[in-house]
Amino acid sequence: MRVSRLMLVTLRDDPAEAEIPSHKLLLRAGYIRRVGSGIYAYLPLLWRVLQKISAVVREELNATGALETLLPQLQPAELWQRSGRWAGYTDGEGIMFHLEDRQGRELGLGPTHEEVITALAGDLLRSYRQLPVNLYQIQTKFRDEIRPRFGLMRGREFIMKDAYSFHADEACLKVTYGAMDQAYRRIFSRCGLRAVAVEADSGAIGGSASQEFMVTADAGEDLILASADGSYAANQERAVSLAPEAVALPGGVRQGGAGEPLATPGATSIEQLSAAHGIDPTQVVKVLLLLARFEDGCQQPLLVSLRGDQQLNEVKLANAVSGRCGAEHGTLLELGPLTPEAAAREGLTDLPFGTLGPQLADDVLAAARSWRPRFLRLADATATALEAFVCGANTRDQHLTGASWGALCPAPDSLDLRAAQPGDRCQHDPAQVLEASRGIEVGHIFQLGRKYSAALEATFTTEAGQEEPLWMGCYGIGVSRLAQAAVEQHHDANGICWPTAIAPYEVIVVVANAAEPAQLALAEQLYGELQAAGVDVLFDDRSERAGVKFKDADLLGIPWRVVVGRGAADGQVELVQRAGGARRDLAVADLQPLLLEQLAVERRGLLAA
Repeated sequence: MRVSRLMLVTLRDDPAEAEIPSHKLLLRAGYIRRVGSGIYAYLPLLWRVLQKISAVVREELNATGALETLLPQLQPAELWQRSGRWAGYTDGEGIMFHLEDRQGRELGLGPTHEEVITALAGDLLRSYRQLPVNLYQIQTKFRDEIRPRFGLMRGREFIMKDAYSFHADEACLKVTYGAMDQAYRRIFSRCGLRAVAVEADSGAIGGSASQEFMVTADAGEDLILASADGSYAANQERAVSLAPEAVALPGGVRQGGAGEPLATPGATSIEQLSAAHGIDPTQVVKVLLLLARFEDGCQQPLLVSLRGDQQLNEVKLANAVSGRCGAEHGTLLELGPLTPEAAAREGLTDLPFGTLGPQLADDVLAAARSWRPRFLRLADATATALEAFVCGANTRDQHLTGASWGALCPAPDSLDLRAAQPGDRCQHDPAQVLEASRGIEVGHIFQLGRKYSAALEATFTTEAGQEEPLWMGCYGIGVSRLAQAAVEQHHDANGICWPTAIAPYEVIVVVANAAEPAQLALAEQLYGELQAAGVDVLFDDRSERAGVKFKDADLLGIPWRVVVGRGAADGQVELVQRAGGARRDLAVADLQPLLLEQLAVERRGLLAA
């Protein structure tokens, strides 16, 4: 391909809309163009990158025995209603674009395809003899993001590979899950990415186990917590750890009862309480008021107790609330702090914000207009483990000290609700601590179990002649996100440095002065010879100044640059490696053998074993 025919428009300055390096570079180098909020056109250069990534994905998945298919993007609401996810995706999270057709039938643009594939499997897979089956597709998905940002990282339209496997039993599911885990590791390695597998929360997809694959990068939205020995890594949403030891209350404090009053004027936060009264945060039980809203309209107030030095993990809390209330009230649509303003709108003006204690009685909710008149009470294990503690007295400017569970009030259900933090001790080895890094999620695999097959009545006949729901797995890779993640990991001050395996072109031939006949002739010759040898080669034949071409070549990130300049008359060219900038002068006859040898290695992937 000739640059003069590429419709290439590069930018010298960073676009105002771009926040992270990869987004800036993809826009500046002419790989993508913004069409609307969270909507991007994949221009020819990026489309070649996406095709190469897709080819790697196909090779690895086909090698596992998976079969490629293509599912409809437009999905009937009825399928999602049967699985119980329609309300959550259109009202709660609200990430599904949905519409009505001219007959009044509700439809959604697929953010994922569990419902569709499960319904098809229920029709087609009727016997254990047909199992296992693993189907995958590569296609566009849609998410109505509240705040699209970071280019292809969090857009409203994106390319994804999603696969779904069906099994006769859980043991078979785990075998395929393990095979997909290994296939994913090979995919990311072949694409030249440093990726780490971490434990993850299953979120709205659900299932008994899941694992994310994170590309490590400073601009990553996810916080990864891992041990130095490499035996534990998890997304912070999922991570567990040992909290610091609590500091015991001073011996002079009476302990073991309902607590002694402590005047705390103006102290409505842990920080103020600690500063004014010398109380360590680990000695405090802090109480959070939240409100959960469910599919059936139920609004459930929550009273959540944590140790004063700990932070709430909202994902863990949402899972706990869904587990306790989901069967009765349906999908959890919203979970957030209960503010004084919200309480006032509900007709409640006496809630003791700032001095809340776990003994707060349900009576304070008696006048609620639409909320349930009793709390769902939950506590983190670090709070219930305290034998004596300081807490709010539910009276303005007053706390209690020396209170204990049982005497003050019954201890709530004890759960893991705290957010693990960098520096926490590891559960598997308390001598080690969790270390933090940022990551970009590029893949996620799930053991779904029978969640969808049971809901959609996708059953098969077992060897014993019984009807049972299919066992399922689900496996996703963000193809377009992976492309941008590669840029985030592989760039420098001058532009992109594509890994050769996924670069749009492997070599760019630059003629320094296209008006000089000897240079142009040699450049044309090399371009033709490299093409004939099977090299993906781009020829910058523009009449631009040499400096402009060199800057564009760096910005585009093509792995190898052949410069035809003043040495052309003597049969000499310059070979430049984009990553690192190594340069060497070569005789024309030596160029192709050297390049072909190097590319043969790089095409297998920079991180391939």
